[in-house]
Amino acid sequence: MTVLYEDNHIIAVSKTCNEIVQGDKTGDTPLLDVVKAYLKEKYNKPGEVFLGLPHRLDRPTSGVVLFAKTSKALARLNAMFQTHDQISKTYWAITANCPNPAEGRLEHYLIRREEQNKSYVAKPGTKNAKLATLTYKTIAHSERYYLIEIQLETGRHHQIRCQLAAIGCPIKGDLKYGAPRSNPDGGICLHAREISFIHPVSKQQITITAPVPEDTLWRALAPQP
Repeated sequence: MTVLYEDNHIIAVSKTCNEIVQGDKTGDTPLLDVVKAYLKEKYNKPGEVFLGLPHRLDRPTSGVVLFAKTSKALARLNAMFQTHDQISKTYWAITANCPNPAEGRLEHYLIRREEQNKSYVAKPGTKNAKLATLTYKTIAHSERYYLIEIQLETGRHHQIRCQLAAIGCPIKGDLKYGAPRSNPDGGICLHAREISFIHPVSKQQITITAPVPEDTLWRALAPQP
């Protein structure tokens, strides 16, 4: 586990594509428990450690995960993530196809099928369909792949995966949304690159960036600092 940022109220870590954020039916140890154990040992805390989770990442996705160390921070971060006020999330995705146009805004209505754990594009007015919007731009490419930067405007289930697939650009390795092959590590090439927000207690602007995965393709495409 790599800690990207920590203060008295929040902690952010870098998640790999093999880690789960919360416990599920696999029984694998979730990142939530790993961070709790880290805090318990670091601060020699007796009893249960408080750790709140204001947002989540899909298991095959890598990148920044933000946790709250206090109830005050959790309540305020929950409100930010729900209203998308005072917080922005930037994702990077690798696709085999170039979006057309290379930069733009996507607007779809998505409907979630719980039994399949999958979202689908639906016609406006479809029962239970929710508006999903994002902006994107192609920021790098190789002979075979394109690196796309995405700014989320809404936070729907599998939104980026579903919307990119809808324009013919499924994310590399994402079999669920139309990629032809899986990735060797079992993940998908979707990375929560950055979270920028107003600190829930200090009110300072905080920006947290996660390094790209230790992967040849990611290293080749990612812009160098």
